[in-house]
Amino acid sequence: MTSSQKKIIAVVDDDAEMREATANLLSAFGYGAETFDSAEAFLRAVATSNAGCLLTDIQLGDISGVELALQLAVDGYRLPIIFMTALDDEQIRKKAAAAGGIAFLTKPFPANLLIEAVVRAIG
Repeated sequence: MTSSQKKIIAVVDDDAEMREATANLLSAFGYGAETFDSAEAFLRAVATSNAGCLLTDIQLGDISGVELALQLAVDGYRLPIIFMTALDDEQIRKKAAAAGGIAFLTKPFPANLLIEAVVRAIG
């Protein structure tokens, strides 16, 4: 599969090591990744992004992952969204589900859970 045929996942996380590790993991399973260090950075790039799925941390800077999902919906973008967080909380889970999340991963998560979520999102 050439890089132009790879399915792309947008990864939004303010932790550089987590972004890199996630991108490498996705690559090992044949996916491409576009990485962003903030919700704002992804919002600036979404119009030209090739991503078929969004993987976002919930705890980001000024705009949370949930707020990012809600803003994307307002702007008319319908990406499947996988949320990840180090702080597993029932209220956060409910907010993520209400924002359209198709999966909720608690860091650190096993590779198979991420790949299963990506397969559900885009195949």
